[in-house]
Amino acid sequence: MSDPNRIIIFDTTLRDGEQSPGCSMNLEEKLKMAHLLDEMGVDVIEAGFPIASRGDFEAVEAISREIKNATIAGLCRAVKADIEASANAIQAAPHRRIHTFISTSPLHMKYKLQMTPESVLDAITESVTFARRFTDDVEWSAEDGSRTEDDFLCRCVEAAIAAGATTINIPDTVGYAMPDDYAAKFRMLRAKVPNIDQAILSVHCHNDLGLAVANSLAGVEAGARQIECTINGIGERAGNAALEEIVMAMRTRPDAMPYHNNIKTEMITKMSRTLSSITGFVVQPNKAIVGANAFAHESGIHQDGVLKNAQTYEIMTPESVGLNRSNLVMGKHSGRHAFKSKLEDMGYELNDNAFEDAFNRFKNLADKKKSIFDEDIIALVEDETGRDNENIKFISLMIQAGTKGPQTASLELDVEGVRQFAMSEGNGPVDAIFKAIRMIIPHDDAVLQLYQVHAVTGGTDAQAEVTVKIEEDGKTVVGQGTDADTLVASARAYVHAINKLVDKRARTAPPEIKMSSSDRTGP
Repeated sequence: MSDPNRIIIFDTTLRDGEQSPGCSMNLEEKLKMAHLLDEMGVDVIEAGFPIASRGDFEAVEAISREIKNATIAGLCRAVKADIEASANAIQAAPHRRIHTFISTSPLHMKYKLQMTPESVLDAITESVTFARRFTDDVEWSAEDGSRTEDDFLCRCVEAAIAAGATTINIPDTVGYAMPDDYAAKFRMLRAKVPNIDQAILSVHCHNDLGLAVANSLAGVEAGARQIECTINGIGERAGNAALEEIVMAMRTRPDAMPYHNNIKTEMITKMSRTLSSITGFVVQPNKAIVGANAFAHESGIHQDGVLKNAQTYEIMTPESVGLNRSNLVMGKHSGRHAFKSKLEDMGYELNDNAFEDAFNRFKNLADKKKSIFDEDIIALVEDETGRDNENIKFISLMIQAGTKGPQTASLELDVEGVRQFAMSEGNGPVDAIFKAIRMIIPHDDAVLQLYQVHAVTGGTDAQAEVTVKIEEDGKTVVGQGTDADTLVASARAYVHAINKLVDKRARTAPPEIKMSSSDRTGP
């Protein structure tokens, strides 16, 4: 690169992040995230693993057609069928990359691949050479690179570059590395691989020991110029390096990290909340940058200092990550124009149908709540957007509950345009609601693994945000619903999850391309 301090941000939320149990997204949700990532300034969007399933292929293909600025990458093993699938999926992208990988550590080669080091070297040369037939932008990854022997890693990297790889990724696949050790890998490669100057070095760190961001930044200091990361740090097991933490570390500490990137940090909060809404994964309050407490101060000493000068206890401004507080106070007398203006201030642009649905829910909420906070509006908008195309829609709910029982739920759903009703008794109102949904949409083999409620804001009139996780035949989905009534929020969350489950059934891979869980993991 012409600028030695320019850092390429490679986002893998839609691939590695989606491999988190319960984090699967449908096509519309993936497209929504891809457009926001593109707008945010992400350089490379890893859109999926095209060979993994029909749904993955279609999502990568659709993203490739619609995204105009970011490079679209498709992940593939060192297998010709995988590479061809990725090439076909990303064909329409103005900027496209094939990302191929193979394990290089002794442990992985012996037990996972059951291949000799020499056969792995041959596979690297063959796969990268084949990938270059489809694009000049080929990335090669040494899966479990942080546990790979130095001499063999040098041979692998040299072979990949000689075959045409333009980016070399050394992932800490299992989150084993320490910052000094990880940095030493990159310094070693730069010193020993003769053609290393012909490729960009990349980091990809998992967070099993809580060191993903620290390792990523250590790799950059040692010469890497691409960082692979995800929004909110989602990913397999303990997750990946969090994009928001990486870019804000660079922005906040240019003295220690004199590097720059193209990310519009003012979009961070919106990206975080959008992803949380789609996946149902609630961000912990003390999460760096995007947690609810990231800019909260309860200690009297801290509050006094912040009032006098915010820099006493805040090393970055809330506005720098998109926490812009509008002076427009919303309430039950607010009209459409004011509501639309408020949404625009918060960075939301809704189509006519989504706007009307959101406005109607806002008016209903304003009749129930004395004070409407930004968090309330964000919760209902995120809960509403993306549901226009769902086949199953929540319509109404009536509950009978209390100590005298029986607890019953009368539920109305719209199933592919047809209104359907069910009434059920249960061991409590939530159980009755979920049983009524099962009566309309049978899913006897599905198991409810998680039911979680938390308040969007403080106060007894706070909206409830409900998260449910359902598992069926190894497929896990997460649904989320928001409402001032906790039971209505519960019904909306369960219906959201069922929509995802139905979609996931439809996207099940045909037998000829099904992959084992170990094959699907990637770097």
